[in-house]
Amino acid sequence: MNITIIGTGKISRALASRLLEASHHVTLVGHTPGKAEALVDDLKGRAKDGSISIAMPHTLPGEVVILAVPYPAVESIVRQYIELLPGKILVDITNPIDFQKMELIVSDTSAAEEIARVAPISARVVKAFNTVFAKLLLSEQVNCGPIDVFIAGNDADAKITVTQLVKDIGLRPIDVGPLKWARQLEAMELLHMSIQTSSNLGFKSAIKIVS
Repeated sequence: MNITIIGTGKISRALASRLLEASHHVTLVGHTPGKAEALVDDLKGRAKDGSISIAMPHTLPGEVVILAVPYPAVESIVRQYIELLPGKILVDITNPIDFQKMELIVSDTSAAEEIARVAPISARVVKAFNTVFAKLLLSEQVNCGPIDVFIAGNDADAKITVTQLVKDIGLRPIDVGPLKWARQLEAMELLHMSIQTSSNLGFKSAIKIVS
């Protein structure tokens, strides 16, 4: 599958690594000069039957676009590429958190719903990967099995596609329901982040459903 990742930070590196190892084709979109090029050079060795490249200006190739940027930058990026988003599956992995106060910066909604409000009506927004730390994403599993990835969205076909991507990279997808449940996923991750230092977890822990 052809997947575009907007962003070149730690989570972008981790996702691109896993997708390349699963033989997907990854295109990076960066906004810091030289950063995307350096990341492509670093990750080329992980590609099997897939490939990694940098997007040409004003393009978003592929069916799936992953928003791997800080939440405050999301709206301007969506507006920047708005003419290229119709029909795309737009995967929101952001968490709308004020890291100084450690509190959510949205109320009565979610980052994913705000993205859906700004994006073209035919763009299918799916919340996923927001509860998975980059460090952990590069690990095969946590102590109790594959990492869980919680998925929320209103478009059934889009969720099927994202579910398959999660399986392809060796993780366990859990469909939590419609996009409005992204509110709970974002609040859950705020709590998850807040205990990393106090519990000496080092951003290597996972939220997992066990039975």
